[in-house]
Amino acid sequence: MPGLLVLMGSGETSPTMVEVHRAATRTLRAGARAVLLDTPYAFQENRADISARARRYFAHSVGLDVEVATGIAGADWVFSGPGSPTYALDRWCDSGVAGDLRARVRARQGVTVLASAAACTAGLATVPVYEIYKVGAEPHWREGLDLLEPLGLQAVLIPHFDNAEGGTHDTRYCYLGERRLSRMERELPPGTAVLGIDEHTAVVIDLESQAVQVAGRGGLTVRRPGSATVLPAGTRTDLAELRRLAEGVAGTSVPPPPVAEAAPAEVTLEETIRSCEERFAAAAGEPDLVAAAQIVLDLEAEIVKWAADTEEDAGGVDQARELMRLLIARLGELASTGGLRSLVEPLLALRAELREEGRYDVADALRAAMHAGGVVVEDTPDGPRWAPAP
Repeated sequence: MPGLLVLMGSGETSPTMVEVHRAATRTLRAGARAVLLDTPYAFQENRADISARARRYFAHSVGLDVEVATGIAGADWVFSGPGSPTYALDRWCDSGVAGDLRARVRARQGVTVLASAAACTAGLATVPVYEIYKVGAEPHWREGLDLLEPLGLQAVLIPHFDNAEGGTHDTRYCYLGERRLSRMERELPPGTAVLGIDEHTAVVIDLESQAVQVAGRGGLTVRRPGSATVLPAGTRTDLAELRRLAEGVAGTSVPPPPVAEAAPAEVTLEETIRSCEERFAAAAGEPDLVAAAQIVLDLEAEIVKWAADTEEDAGGVDQARELMRLLIARLGELASTGGLRSLVEPLLALRAELREEGRYDVADALRAAMHAGGVVVEDTPDGPRWAPAP
């Protein structure tokens, strides 16, 4: 069995991490057992929906049939992702899963993929992010799984390291910000480093060869008091070098990633949302109704592409759907002052796609917007018909 530990900062069920997952699963034997641990989000009412989306993602995008379970005995591939780190820790320690995860890493067997909240538990201490950021508890640490100890790393792991959702306030470092993280670092055992993984970024550790690779959009930051070293995406190094960085050994350096390995970064949904807003505003200013309609079609295609994403960060699928409704309404306004015929066919095509996918609420919103713009749509057995409103 292969021995891989994959740690992700976020984006674990988004298009940005597809290639990382595919590379990890290529090492599995035929008929490998794949387990999704739903523990971090098991307290949520939409637990079943999150699991279903994750299973669809792995089946359709990665080619892996995944079962949802609470234990990992006999699993070749194990995945766990978003939710509450402390909720997961409490239950994994009580059930024995914590020991099983540590045993996998020590034995250097199996593929273990921990992302977001689950990745937060991998170090010797864990950030209780829900309690600090959402409830207002004083900054503190919880004991972690310490999966990094068998690798010779005395470190804590912080996902979402480059988070920028706060806008006017600092939400880097898994929503802690500099002030709180600096305070918490002083409470760690001497010699402990912080390993920060940026969003939509993965650190892949081959437990057998001890090779380390940084993949995705961001980087891995090795932070010690007074210093920080960033290993950008594309970096290939090894555990010995990572240990030297974590220990602050003088003269340690990591070569830059080879140019040949650089690959175009997958655009995030948040970036797509901003781009669509800007492009639509430009099209509306012309006005170019065909271009405006195409932007709505592009946004809908991205929503479908990201539908399996289980993260709830800024720029998520819900935000994209809200924007699409706004753009559809704006299309209706534009159509009332511009030519109808050039706009109707793209909108009818979009409406047909929405109805085929069962998105009747959005399809109805589009129909209402078209009516407001002077187009009446009638559904018939032979397909939709349209005519100018009387």
